[in-house]
Amino acid sequence: MQNEKLTKLLIDIGLNTNEASVYLTTLSLGQTTVLKISKNSGLKRSTVYDVVDSLKHKGLMQIVPAGLKQLYKAESPERLETVLENRKLEFSARLPELMAMYSLEGGESNIKFYTGLKSMKQIYLDTLKEIKYGDEYLIITDQEKWFNLDREFWMKEYIQERAKLPCKTRLISTNSELALEHKKFEKNYNEEFKIFAIDTKINVDVVITSNKLIVVDLIPPLTTLVIENKNIIQLQKQMFEIIWKSIV
Repeated sequence: MQNEKLTKLLIDIGLNTNEASVYLTTLSLGQTTVLKISKNSGLKRSTVYDVVDSLKHKGLMQIVPAGLKQLYKAESPERLETVLENRKLEFSARLPELMAMYSLEGGESNIKFYTGLKSMKQIYLDTLKEIKYGDEYLIITDQEKWFNLDREFWMKEYIQERAKLPCKTRLISTNSELALEHKKFEKNYNEEFKIFAIDTKINVDVVITSNKLIVVDLIPPLTTLVIENKNIIQLQKQMFEIIWKSIV
C-alpha cells in the first residue's frame, strides 16, 4: 500500500509508471544491477535499461562502474524537487496557449502559429523593429539549444542588433557552459542575465515584449506561437518577475 502511494506521488510529480517503479525499486535496493531491478520491479531487462537511461537524463539515477559491469544507484529523493520545478517551468511556458483559448478579447487578440527555423528567425527580427524607448524585453530560454539552431545568425543579426536598442533586456537561461560564458558579457549585450539552478531543464524559448508573447519550441519541427493579448502578456510578465526574483 505504501509503495502504491509513493508510486502515485512520483507519477503526480512527472514520472511515468515505469520510471516510478524503477526509481523506487533502486532506491530500496541501493547500489544494484539491472537484473535485480528487473526481478524486483517485475519489468523486462530491456525495459529497465530504457527506463534507467530516462531517469539518468532526469538526474535521478547514477551509473557506477564496477569492474567489467555497471551498477545502478538511485539519486537522493531531494532531486525530485528539481523534477517538479522543471515541470512547473514547462507548465509556465505552455500556460499562454491555455490562456489564449480561455481569455481572448475579440479584435484585441491575435494568435498565430509558425513552423520552421526561417519563420522563427523572421519573428525575432520583427520584434526588434517594434521596440520603443524604455520597453522591456524579457526572455526565458535554454541558451545552448537556442544558439545551436543557428549560432552565426543569433550573434551577428539578432543579439548585436538588439543590444543597440533603447530597451531593458533581461534574460534567464538554463545552466550551461555557453550560458556562463555569455553572462560574462551581459553589459556588452545591454542586458541583465540570470541562470537557473544546474538541474533545471526546459525545451522552449519565451520572449515577452510590450505587445507580444512568443513561445518557441526548441525541439524540431520548431513550432513558434505568437500571441497578442494584453491580459496574457501581463500575466506572463508577472510570472517572469516571480522567477527572476527567486534566482539569487
